[in-house]
Amino acid sequence: MESESAGTWDEATMTIQSMPETTQVNGTLCKPTDEDNRILSIQSHVAYGYVGGKAAVFPLQCIGYDVDVVNSVNFSNHTGYGRTSGTRTSGEELASIFKMMDDVGLLSPHRLLTGYIPNAAALKVIKELAQKLKSSNPHLIYLMDPVLGDSGELYVSPDVIPIYKEMLSFATIITPNWFEVETLTGVPLISFGALRDALSILHKHVEHVIISSIPLQPWLSRVLPETMQPPVSTDNQQAYLLCISSSRTIGTSSHSTVHARLVPLITGYFSGVGDLFSALTLGHFNPSFTLSDSKLHSAAQTPLSFAAAAALHKTYSILELTNAFALRLPPEDRTTTDDERDEAEPVRKLKRMRGRELRLVQGQHILREEWREGQGKDLQFWDGFWETS
Repeated sequence: MESESAGTWDEATMTIQSMPETTQVNGTLCKPTDEDNRILSIQSHVAYGYVGGKAAVFPLQCIGYDVDVVNSVNFSNHTGYGRTSGTRTSGEELASIFKMMDDVGLLSPHRLLTGYIPNAAALKVIKELAQKLKSSNPHLIYLMDPVLGDSGELYVSPDVIPIYKEMLSFATIITPNWFEVETLTGVPLISFGALRDALSILHKHVEHVIISSIPLQPWLSRVLPETMQPPVSTDNQQAYLLCISSSRTIGTSSHSTVHARLVPLITGYFSGVGDLFSALTLGHFNPSFTLSDSKLHSAAQTPLSFAAAAALHKTYSILELTNAFALRLPPEDRTTTDDERDEAEPVRKLKRMRGRELRLVQGQHILREEWREGQGKDLQFWDGFWETS
């Protein structure tokens, strides 16, 4: 994460204003929340490790939010270990939980976060909930992470896909990865034109879109602005991922405002990264941010690019901390992935996965860091993204 953002806002800074009071705890800035900043989180739960809600709730609490938690599954551990046990919450059980919360006056979140939902029956209940919450509070900020899969593989039942498409109009922000973008739009991301087509399709329904990660393939590298290109290096094997934020006002004919940032790929299998990123994006998103300089122009940070920059920086920093820890483990605990050997010796995979659990508690100073625009880690405005080429 060494690239510098365009220096167009040296005198302007953005700060989150939703939690005005500030206190010091052990030298760390903490901003207490109130009922207007309560988040309802609906996603998976594991007893051991950090994925789903375990990767989302603590970080949100670190930056000052109260979080109500509903688990879509209750597993012993994440599936990366090769073996897991537990239960999936049925649609009927979810509906019962939401009804009781509503009956006793506990269902009025200011923000909604949804992640892994394993099947259509459960997702239909969540769709009805999102619609109900939006109707009662049009200002609800809903971040929908459409957890479908990655690298060409679905993690969920295929019958959730059409429901996710129907839910797009309820979402304030969506955070799909490249595979999930392809799945939701039917557009393979194999060219710059395809990328623009996919964003256009998504923006017909949702105002704010983050593509959390796209591998830097040759077609993408050719169109990436020079200021976003990776640094010149003798290491030709280093892979990169691009994070894109795109904001557009629904119902207008104007194109979206696009920002992006490239980060080096940290090799290895790490779980919960997307869950952490989505939670931090929601936590740092402020639709009514203020600027110390009122000279707005197209290159200014948007509320979405500001939140995405904070989430990307903090997520990547946690990933670096986790990777550094894993590299210090004894050789037998940091073996490389080998499907054949892992199957013959399951303990190899178990030790490797255990060493790569996100270091959230150890990195909470990263999570609590106050984020300000202009720290050199901003997403950069993609000038000319929508111009014909």
